[in-house]
Amino acid sequence: MPEAPHSALEAHAITIRVPGRLLVEALSFKLSGGEMVALLGPNGVGKTLTLMTLAGLRPADGGHVTLSGRDLASMKRSDFAPRLALMPQSVDDIFPATVLETVLVGRHPHIPAFRWESADDRRIARDALACVGIAGLERREVLTLSGGERRRLAVAQLIAQDPDICLVDEPSNHLDLQHQLDVLDLFRGRASAGGAVLASLHDINLAARYADRCLLLYGDGRWELGPTADILTEQKLSALYAASIEAVAWREGTLFVAGSKRAI
Repeated sequence: MPEAPHSALEAHAITIRVPGRLLVEALSFKLSGGEMVALLGPNGVGKTLTLMTLAGLRPADGGHVTLSGRDLASMKRSDFAPRLALMPQSVDDIFPATVLETVLVGRHPHIPAFRWESADDRRIARDALACVGIAGLERREVLTLSGGERRRLAVAQLIAQDPDICLVDEPSNHLDLQHQLDVLDLFRGRASAGGAVLASLHDINLAARYADRCLLLYGDGRWELGPTADILTEQKLSALYAASIEAVAWREGTLFVAGSKRAI
């Protein structure tokens, strides 16, 4: 894990479209080491496509993305894979593999061509499994895992890759409450140690708890970015989700709950 910021990912007026719809227009922001940003919005607004665009897996429909000042589209994937990682919403396991073999995939960006994993790579992989609480499963076939265990394995694979910048799509997907908190604690820890995290979330309260800034996507080109306390308000969230969202004082903070009426 980086102890100080090494890489900065920057969106320069990126636009994202799908047939018949403009989802994101001229999105500009910088994701730097030391912060965790939550990406929020209802289904279909372009959260996954935004993460894929920032990861270099699809071209922007306008604008461009840079990593430490270099245009991501002009870089070889092997040049930025050790520094930038995307954890998708879900993974299809087509071929049989063990848990340890799967987490070792995260080490591939650091292994020279035509080389096998070293003892150090295996140690890093085992440490990553321990971080997510599945160290005892390393010999299990991936296809025998529960949904939650498979999700924690995906987190371990990303941790084993040890990138400066983590783009994570619904990291709490399939996880029970305690494991949601454990996983987000891990990403918050990476940010606090100098890494950068952009995570799409559906739980507003998790965003309020963990994120330094929040990026709202409305699905019609509009977006809004700012400090979490400024962005997560009843008015903004009710407009975002087209639902009545109420802020309730709780202990030293605020809880957001869905009201009984749909916002107009």
